Amino acid sequence: MFNLFKSDNEDRPADVKGIRYELLQFVKQELQKAEGGEGGNIKGLNLYITCAASDCALYEAAVYADEPEVFKDEVQRIADDYAVALPESWTMEVVLNEEFPDEAVKSTKLDAAFFIKTNKNFIKQSASGYIRALSGETDKPEYHITSDIDKLNIGRDKKAQGDDGFFRTNVIAFPSDSNDPANKYVSRQHAHLEWNNDMGKFMIFADEGGVPPRNKIKIRSEKIEGVIKLSSTSIGHQLLEGDQIILGESAVLEFSYQPATNE
Repeated sequence: MFNLFKSDNEDRPADVKGIRYELLQFVKQELQKAEGGEGGNIKGLNLYITCAASDCALYEAAVYADEPEVFKDEVQRIADDYAVALPESWTMEVVLNEEFPDEAVKSTKLDAAFFIKTNKNFIKQSASGYIRALSGETDKPEYHITSDIDKLNIGRDKKAQGDDGFFRTNVIAFPSDSNDPANKYVSRQHAHLEWNNDMGKFMIFADEGGVPPRNKIKIRSEKIEGVIKLSSTSIGHQLLEGDQIILGESAVLEFSYQPATNE
């Protein structure tokens, strides 16, 4: 008998295969709009999903959360079927239980949304973090940085004159009149921070005074083995939680998404 009070939830898939099928159908529906060679402009695809705590394991299995490349391959096959020539560097990101961006297209069958990222069509991401000195003396104990920054300079003294005669402002400054010996090895134009919206991460770049033979920058990350050295002003490093940055001989900065706590 037809049920006038049938819930929308009854139309929703209740197992891993059903959820995966509907998610891929949703992706296919949106990718078809780029059919016929328009895929070259695509930089990345974002799939947003919200689910009840009791269903999260099903959704994670549906998108191969432990093996994200498998789900990406499924999407690549859809793109190939519809002649959507995605570039080799395209990215696939699945985001669970975060608020859907206004720019994303919402699914009618699942609590999901999809966004196609191009150079002209992107979601403005935001974040904030903290920089503090573990060694060396800075003019503030801790710096709160946000994704609104254009460029945030790091170096010796607040106002520093470069070789070209012009001055720059170091927001994270190591005073030259400090008694801490680590400060004297920090260059006036040592490094700077930027926000990379594509990655959704803060980046650190060496400046003229922070590359060999004049000086150096080394980074130790908790998630990467070995020490990372910045030897070029054009190639930066994506900052991760707990990264330690050595400037010069012994000045050390730490990056974190959490403010310092008074223990």
